[in-house]
Amino acid sequence: MNYDTIKEEIKDIDITLPPPKEEPERQYYFIKKLQHWMELKKEEKGRELTCCVNTFGCQMNARDSEKIIGILMMIGYKVVEDEDADLVIFNTCTVRENANLKVYGRLGQLKKIKNKNPEMITMLCGCMMQEESVVEKIKKSYRNVDIIFGTHNIFKFAELLSMKVLDRAESKKMIIDVWKDTTEIVEELPVERKYHFKSGVNIMFGCNNFCSYCIVPYVRGRERSREPEDIIAEIECLVKDGVVEVMLLGQNVNSYGKNLENPISFTELLRRVEKIEGLKRIRFMTSHPKDLSDELIEYLGESKKVCKQMHLPLQSGSDRLLQKMNRHYTKEGYLELVRKIRKAVPDIALSTDIIVGFPGETEEDFAQTMDVVEKVEYDSAFTFIYSKRTGTPAAAMEEQVDEAVVKERFDRLLAKVQEIAAKKAAEDVGKVEEVLVEEINDHDATLVTGRTSKNYLVHFKGDKSLIGSIVDVKLCESKGFYYIGELA
Repeated sequence: MNYDTIKEEIKDIDITLPPPKEEPERQYYFIKKLQHWMELKKEEKGRELTCCVNTFGCQMNARDSEKIIGILMMIGYKVVEDEDADLVIFNTCTVRENANLKVYGRLGQLKKIKNKNPEMITMLCGCMMQEESVVEKIKKSYRNVDIIFGTHNIFKFAELLSMKVLDRAESKKMIIDVWKDTTEIVEELPVERKYHFKSGVNIMFGCNNFCSYCIVPYVRGRERSREPEDIIAEIECLVKDGVVEVMLLGQNVNSYGKNLENPISFTELLRRVEKIEGLKRIRFMTSHPKDLSDELIEYLGESKKVCKQMHLPLQSGSDRLLQKMNRHYTKEGYLELVRKIRKAVPDIALSTDIIVGFPGETEEDFAQTMDVVEKVEYDSAFTFIYSKRTGTPAAAMEEQVDEAVVKERFDRLLAKVQEIAAKKAAEDVGKVEEVLVEEINDHDATLVTGRTSKNYLVHFKGDKSLIGSIVDVKLCESKGFYYIGELA
């Protein structure tokens, strides 16, 4: 359903009647009620009301924030970047402890701003809110927060805001609405995309893998896939609205469709998406190696629209640690997958995730990881120091590795990853690549910035008329992680 259709549906709603029980019509009802409230507020204050949405974490969080911003804009808020706004929302991440600490720090700053503007509404959502200990801490130490909700009921955003401003406007009581799990999927809501020409599309939610270090299954719930027809319909609407590239999103896209009443493979979904006229590029993430099928690898070699890039998390090259991590593959099995992928798509760009300092990691374990890095030659890698997450099996493991040892290994890994990435990027210098132009360059307004199929950044001479188009660009000079190019 597109934006204009949603607007029309909202226009016809009678808010003198009780709210509908069905979703998303129920949320449209509350959006309309808030639109009326907003008109009165604007008149009272003599200005537009502002909102600021800050996103921490992954692409799925970014997509959730686009929905929140879409709803806020439909209500009538003006989006700003400054946290000195009438409504501030933090969409949180909890994959690493540092993400939690960052949010607590920002909440402390927000408390000072709210003291000057008591009418300010502050909201917290996302993965961090699914942790009971976090919610308890916020209830005790951050009474300036008005509304808390989690990952499973983002779609209820308008209803929760309505409760605050219409039903409990004078109440200082915190509204907390966090679900432990859900089977409900509600996607037909307003969305304000960051880019008009590309978009993320959720194809599934949750994770069933329970890697021993990871809190995601506990905060995002079990896997549930969207019906393929709904996904196709959404992408068709996006293409009509000018989108040329989509990123299919899921915690583990390779297991898409297994829990549907009529099961379908991820490869079959990709085949259907590829048939959509007007769509130029398809990306997806994240792929779990244990579920990466030969069928998908073969399809990657045939596809004309799937980008030549894959994110394939390794985490560790040590079979012993992979078993402790509950990853369900071996070092050799992973390398065999890479061989198959490179045979099907010789010039594919591979990226990965690697954890350093997992409990019990020895120098020999780390050497195995470095061996995989050297053999695979990743185009890029997200490298992380192990972060203990309370509630995960790894947090209770003995043999937590000394901080100084972890830091030294991390630095070695980072140096090797950067050295290989620079070498890989240099191999494409002189080639002409198709680049999707995304924006005017931040540092030089005579340049535009875009991405190749392999997801490399390219800066080259151009103007805003190129934004959203795919153009041929010669890669003239490699800067390690990006190129300087020129229109071919």
